[in-house]
Amino acid sequence: MAAGSTIGTIFKVTTWGESHGKAIGVVVDGCPAGLPLDESDIQKLLDRRKPGQSRFTTQRKEGDEVEILSGVFEGKTTGTPISMIVWNTDQRSRDYSNIASCFRPGHADYTFEEKYGFRDYRGGGRSSARETIGRVAAGAIAEKFLKQLNISVTAYAKSIGPVEVSPERMDLAEIQNNRFCLPDVEAAKAAEDYLDQKIAECDSVGGVVECVISGLPVGLGEPVFEKLDANLAKAILSIGAVKGFEIGDGFLAARSCGSENNDAFYMKEDGSVGKKTNHAGGILGGISDGSDIIFRAAFKPTPSISTLQHTVNKSGEDIEVSIHGRHDPIIVPRAVVVVECMAAITVLDGLLTAMTSRVDLIKEFWGR
Repeated sequence: MAAGSTIGTIFKVTTWGESHGKAIGVVVDGCPAGLPLDESDIQKLLDRRKPGQSRFTTQRKEGDEVEILSGVFEGKTTGTPISMIVWNTDQRSRDYSNIASCFRPGHADYTFEEKYGFRDYRGGGRSSARETIGRVAAGAIAEKFLKQLNISVTAYAKSIGPVEVSPERMDLAEIQNNRFCLPDVEAAKAAEDYLDQKIAECDSVGGVVECVISGLPVGLGEPVFEKLDANLAKAILSIGAVKGFEIGDGFLAARSCGSENNDAFYMKEDGSVGKKTNHAGGILGGISDGSDIIFRAAFKPTPSISTLQHTVNKSGEDIEVSIHGRHDPIIVPRAVVVVECMAAITVLDGLLTAMTSRVDLIKEFWGR
């Protein structure tokens, strides 16, 4: 029986570890040999998700320094499993002693207890957002591979609470210039004010992350159960706190007419087929169409809040609980790189899988 910690068909990623265990890690299997890779490639992306970078993230102080244990020799991947580890160094399990016997609203405490018969209450255990370290480490490998093929994956915050990015002011260069990964200077200022207000009220905030994948060829994805958009949806919805996924126009397509939603084709000057619009978000029939893939993920507010909330304990008693400890008042800023990495993992796996779709291309590859 699969335990649900592995994703991918050829480029397989298995994450392991708990928030308050000794370490967090990942094993990547199926990465072709010969990709230049060292720990600095991984660290750059891990640094984007690590805690303690501003007052809007958890103040847990972790360096999140990665070690590559296998699968790399003399600066290149060997084609064998790549194992990576990040040691936990700043656990405070005592912060969770008051919730050991009760179920926190909005958390997986109750469902874990019912499924497994007991749970690791320290920081959420396996369901902690710290699990995403493994995803980002694996995604860093995928992103580096994709760059060799001139394929880019760019994610950013589309909204923070009610504050949305203005299409007129959108500037991707601004993503790294503010705490929220918002490509809009004015929206970043408004988001900061809004979040300060909610923090003062002992509350938390949700938001939306948008991701754009550029440079993909036509042909990724299968027409039935392995649709590219279905695989992207699974990858993104597997991230903790994601409660919604849409691609292209998404739910707005349900309000439009066919004459509005259809993307007209035309012939480009280079003789290839293009689209005049991209309501489909770069995927038709579950298969990439050569245009940018654009999708969005909706993140719920952080469930750990110090406001008094109603719940029950293991004894079946109605009680009230206030969550203390070090928690993110908003998940979105640190989740941006996680979305980016899960998209990269899915796309790379799709590229490797698609190589077996046509006999003529297999014969060409093997020179037959």
